[in-house]
This record gives sequence, structure tokens and C-alpha cells, in this order.
Amino acid sequence: MDECLYFTRRTEGDKGHIMAWAFKKKCPKCGALMGKPVEKGKVKIRAKEYVCGECGYTEEKAEHEASLTVSVKYTCPKCEHKGEEEIPFKRKAFQGTQAFVFNCSECGEKIGITKKMKAPKSKKKKAEVDPEDM
Repeated sequence: MDECLYFTRRTEGDKGHIMAWAFKKKCPKCGALMGKPVEKGKVKIRAKEYVCGECGYTEEKAEHEASLTVSVKYTCPKCEHKGEEEIPFKRKAFQGTQAFVFNCSECGEKIGITKKMKAPKSKKKKAEVDPEDM
């Protein structure tokens, strides 16, 4: 787990299962694993850069995360196909929330891995107005 930058395990209904992870990137200078900076013994959660713990090399957050990939092992909730995918470490809008999005290789169903505890927004129908109420 020390080698993972991102890890999640989710279930969707009775049929769908997802396990996704992204490994930490190695430092281009010394080869050690890069991570968020540590200040006073604690990891800086909202850091805007990633730092190598060995040599001190820094890289901007956006640039660093753009070079990562998310590995996904899944069971499609629609067709129950089991498969694996590799997608870029970039969240996209999916049903009103930010998520890593990929398609099932069997049926083409869009599957989203949302942030922790975020539920996708459901589409609500507009209430019909009775003409007599006007």
C-alpha cells in the first residue's frame, strides 16, 4: 500500500465490483518513490506539488498526476463481464460528480469511479403543472 497513490474498492448493486489503484511515480533523478511533502512528521494533504523524499526533486501536482495511470479490475454491473482496464489519472464529469470514467469492454456501458462517498446525481423529472392551478 505504500506504493499506491490511489486505491479504492467499490461495489455497485449486487453485480458490479470495482478495484482501482494508481502506483506512485518514481523520481526521474534518483528513482525513489515521489509523494506529497511531509512537514513536521505529517503529510501535507492539500499540497500543490509532489516531492521526492530522497533527493528533494519537486513536480507540480497537475503535471505529476497527468503522467499517472489508474489500473482497474472490474465486474460490469450491466452484463457481469469481468475485465481489466488502464485509464489516465484524470477525473471527468460523470452523472454530475467527478469520477474516473471507462467503458466496459464487452457491452460498452460507461462505468464511473466516483470520489469517496459521492453518489451520482439522479435525473429528476420536472413536476407537471396543472393548467387549472395557474
